[in-house]
Amino acid sequence: MTKIVIDTNVLVSAALSHSGNPAKITTLISNKSEIQVFYSAEILDEYEKVLAYDKLKIDTEVQAAIVDTLKEFGTLIEPTASAIPLPDETDRVFYDAANECGAILVTGNIKHFPVEPFIMTPSELIQRMGMN
Repeated sequence: MTKIVIDTNVLVSAALSHSGNPAKITTLISNKSEIQVFYSAEILDEYEKVLAYDKLKIDTEVQAAIVDTLKEFGTLIEPTASAIPLPDETDRVFYDAANECGAILVTGNIKHFPVEPFIMTPSELIQRMGMN
């Protein structure tokens, strides 16, 4: 089983387009035999806030479905904050969650994180899982 933490931009991409690698990843979440997703309360709050942005025009039912799926099939954790420098401090919660539970951090914004083998794009994760 592949452990992952999902950056918000991946969920937004999946909500806006039901094709592509972000959508494949979100579909796999409910199949607990392939992916185990981890999140913290702070991450969940960000998901809810960003998915609800008016400018994104994501249907409220889609927003609720994404969050409900994560709550139902994901694992809530309380990561310890790290001191590693990041270009965007708001991304620390994702980095720390992935680091804490030995998961892959899946993000569309690789440049926001240090070069680490556990940080990859949706495309890289799908390729690693042999699903491309």
